[in-house]
Amino acid sequence: MLEEIRIRSLGVIESSTLELGPGLTVITGETGAGKTMVVTALGLLPGGRADPGAVRTGAKHARVEGVLGVADLPDVVVAVEDAGGEVEDGRVVLARNVAAEGRSRARVGGAAVPVSALAGVAEPLVAVHGQSDQHRLLKQSAQRDALDRFGGAAVAKAAATYSGLYSRLIDVERELRAVVLSAQERAREADQLRFGLTEIESVSPEPGEDKALAAEEGRLGFADTLRTAAEQAREALSSDQGSADALATTSSARTLLEGVREHDPQAGELADRLAEVTYLLSDVAADVASYAARLDTDPARLAAVSERRAALTSLTRKYGETIDEVLTRAESGSRRLLDLDSTDEQIDQLKGQQAGLREQLDVAAGKLTAARQKAAARLGATVTAELTLLAMPHATVTVDVRANEVERPETPSATELHVGDRWLRATSSGVDEVELLLAANTGAEARPLHKGASGGELSRVMLAVEVALAETSPVPIFVFDEVDAGVGGKARDRGRTETGDARPRRPGAGGDPPAPGGRLCGPTRGGAQVQ
Repeated sequence: MLEEIRIRSLGVIESSTLELGPGLTVITGETGAGKTMVVTALGLLPGGRADPGAVRTGAKHARVEGVLGVADLPDVVVAVEDAGGEVEDGRVVLARNVAAEGRSRARVGGAAVPVSALAGVAEPLVAVHGQSDQHRLLKQSAQRDALDRFGGAAVAKAAATYSGLYSRLIDVERELRAVVLSAQERAREADQLRFGLTEIESVSPEPGEDKALAAEEGRLGFADTLRTAAEQAREALSSDQGSADALATTSSARTLLEGVREHDPQAGELADRLAEVTYLLSDVAADVASYAARLDTDPARLAAVSERRAALTSLTRKYGETIDEVLTRAESGSRRLLDLDSTDEQIDQLKGQQAGLREQLDVAAGKLTAARQKAAARLGATVTAELTLLAMPHATVTVDVRANEVERPETPSATELHVGDRWLRATSSGVDEVELLLAANTGAEARPLHKGASGGELSRVMLAVEVALAETSPVPIFVFDEVDAGVGGKARDRGRTETGDARPRRPGAGGDPPAPGGRLCGPTRGGAQVQ
């Protein structure tokens, strides 16, 4: 609970310290005394929006500090330690600085933290309710949220189950739409891949075949020229016509050096080297002769090679610069085609998931509705009882939980669910529309708050609802800003008489009827009422 709040340089407040304790605390004063600044400070501690204009004139910054007793709030202790702060003697200090110029700063347990971290620690601890909440209560979404809070763990569990299934269904349907919308594009891509793979397969190229055929085509196309050159080269190396050739010249040189070997060893070495040259020339001459003999003109083979090269060239123009690149692309295309061909299988799988989730969601929606209807009966009875204490003894509040039926859709989506034997409009919050109905007098027709409630009646219903919600709310600190606004006459006088000197009586003590604030302020719950 909030044990102490210190305010400095905020609005009309120069410096003030407010000590709080369990139960109800009432702050009263004339207009302009600073009551609103107290509420503003209580809003800043949980990470509320900072307004530099609220800084006191002449001050550089405003500061709000709150001392929280967290000995019986283990979740808060963990949140403080996660933020880097410290808890001492079961207490933690929260602080908020609002600069007249610049950004605001926050501290949790002595550690400087982002404002979002401060909100994570303190926001679940404080609930501020002002006159604007009356208008908020007119919204059906706010009324549904109020019912869900009152429903406690039963409604929370059913709502969490429904919300999780609904979120999964939305994701599956989004993926399914994406796959179906891309199916035509994927089909076109698959057709293109099949055409290319068929074309490549019909040619059946081999790795490196284009280079080998290019060399063979050059050889066949110039066979006569190559043969003539080879024969002339062979004649120059070893002549059949008795002409001077390289082999004969080399042999003569070798013979001359062999003749003087005995006079100089170096001459003998040169003769040996010429012998090696002679052997090499003899081998080369034989190879050139063999090469020339193999070079036959083959027009049929040349035509076949040229035709094959043309087929390979048509592939390299479309699918790669070389046949090796064409083969690599064919391999990757085959893998891609397998993926594209699995589209129908993927669609069937997603449709199966969709159907399964819809069945589970239909059941979850029914359970959530049942839990809300059960809670609605209790909330209506509780609020009606509280209105008796607010001088509306003949008023009745009922909580209407209904569904919006729709026609059977051709293609059901997450926005339509088949619950029982009806098709209902669905949202992430369920299939229910929740509305508070007020019958202000006996025999009067129960009407929605925004249609049938006056300002005073709306104020009393809001107060009664907050009292009812306090029974199940985990928030330990409630702040009511002008809680009696719109509650006039005997009801207001009765509330003042029952609260007396602003110290709440124990409900039912001395046979007196319980004070409205006393319902909020048990031994572990703090409350502040600002009038």
